[in-house]
Amino acid sequence: MKDINEDIAWAKINTDVLRSLESPRKLYWVIVFGALAVFSVAVGCEVYQYNMGMGVANMDNPHVWGLYIATFIFWIGMSHSGTLLSAILHLMHADWRKPIYRFAEAMTTFSLMTAGLFVMVHLGRLWQFYYSLPYPNDRSLWPNFQSPLLWDAMAIFTYLSSSVIFLFVGMIPDLAICRDHLHAGWRKKLYTVLALGWEGTDRQWRNFRVTYLTIACFLIPLAVSVHSIVASDFAMSQQPGWHVTSFPPYFVAGALYSGCAAIITLFIILRYTFKFEEYMTLAILKKTVRLTFAIAMVWTYLNAVEFASVWYSHDIASKEVLIQKATGPYAIAWWGMIFCGSVVPLILAFKRFQTNIPVLLVTSLLLNLGMWLERWMIVAPTFSHGIYPWTWDHDQWPSWVQWGMVFGSFGWFTLLFMVFCKVFPSVSMYEVKEMVYHRTLASKKLEDSGMQESGKGAH
Repeated sequence: MKDINEDIAWAKINTDVLRSLESPRKLYWVIVFGALAVFSVAVGCEVYQYNMGMGVANMDNPHVWGLYIATFIFWIGMSHSGTLLSAILHLMHADWRKPIYRFAEAMTTFSLMTAGLFVMVHLGRLWQFYYSLPYPNDRSLWPNFQSPLLWDAMAIFTYLSSSVIFLFVGMIPDLAICRDHLHAGWRKKLYTVLALGWEGTDRQWRNFRVTYLTIACFLIPLAVSVHSIVASDFAMSQQPGWHVTSFPPYFVAGALYSGCAAIITLFIILRYTFKFEEYMTLAILKKTVRLTFAIAMVWTYLNAVEFASVWYSHDIASKEVLIQKATGPYAIAWWGMIFCGSVVPLILAFKRFQTNIPVLLVTSLLLNLGMWLERWMIVAPTFSHGIYPWTWDHDQWPSWVQWGMVFGSFGWFTLLFMVFCKVFPSVSMYEVKEMVYHRTLASKKLEDSGMQESGKGAH
């Protein structure tokens, strides 16, 4: 099974990708308006919370965190696979990434933008964000750099800005193609500005390659460090169930896991919605599925290591939290996490399901459900069953305001992502052309060597 059709013409690649910007299938508009409706619910919930206070979110002591922080971690995690895997596979010269890396990098950008919203929402008083910025102000305040929330703000800003630059630099040749194929209108002006005068000269290509490679090398350690910082928010505290040294690699593995599952979901949606069956092939989907399965097994192993380290430790409070997760009020969510995160991915090990699109769509959604439950299981049980018995509280449950914000965040992400795919090419035209060219060249060399061998045999 080939990654892409080697006989596809370069002009057809341009035509197909540019057509996706003009006339996607009707499903596109269904998704866009559905996402807009869901996001409107979140806007209403935020306005209500802003006017009434954080009490409507059922935030209290000891439940000072909730779905907001759990979902914040989820979106930070989902952002990692796009840019990180794109950078790693680029350095490994994995050609099969070329038709799909663009939308994966866009997924990173919009996931980070969604995660940043939850930091603002959790503040309650949104104007307090002004006083957390590290610059001299009229009240002579200076941020407390020991605060984990400030770590998160700095990490998100750094990773978001780097991811946007990485995405933009990789699009420059394609933006020039879009510019040259349009005659007038606002898109023509937009592409002309963003293409930065690209003409495809040898010097521009050499500078482009060096720049793109440099950013890719920078992003790999940055992506790992960002989620390690988020893990340190928990691991550096003394709360039972959090003070675990394996949290940083565990969080990074979970981030890659949820991101890969999201890539499968978006791959299937874009493949049908924008008529990309010739570019987002089943062979590429199969490789993505196998990568997801491998990361799922790593996450399952690290999950087992965390449970074992707590169970065989002398930390009675942490052991009580683990028992409470499995048998207490959160047992359904905890066992759901185990099922969706460790049992469901076993489906991906069977070849017959690795290219079965309906099965993969449902499986990828279940995998991300498991990843969201995992984040929820990190936050909620620890606060409800802490070190001191007088702080125990099992009756707390997120209010409809919190649930509305969580569901609305998926609408916000989907809306941004689909608008991006309508305005900018979600398949890299120049890299697909390179992929076709190299595959065709390799096939010709193989045929020539075969003809030479047959000629020698005849002599």
